[in-house]
Amino acid sequence: MKYALFICTPAGGEELAPEEIADDPRFASYVKEVRERGVVTGGARLRPATDATTVRVQGDEVLLTDGPFVESKEYVAGIDIIEVADLDEAIALASRHPAALAGGSVEVRPVWE
Repeated sequence: MKYALFICTPAGGEELAPEEIADDPRFASYVKEVRERGVVTGGARLRPATDATTVRVQGDEVLLTDGPFVESKEYVAGIDIIEVADLDEAIALASRHPAALAGGSVEVRPVWE
């Protein structure tokens, strides 16, 4: 089954640059594991929520807002698409993600196929 892992980071927390993540042994170990297992089929690291633009439509008017869509304690910092046997395996993988271990969270959501 395919699942999306939404990697959530605490708002106002430290924003690591891609180079810093690559040098972090926790991330290096996790990335090595998922690559060896071949379970990650896609994904992306997202820029900070402050770089977001939110689009809303009211009637015929398109409304744009700088920043994330809601006030929140966390924001989505990245997404992984994984293919694993079942929800239990997806949860086990998410529970070892460095973001979850560092005070953030990882939302596991099935993908429509």
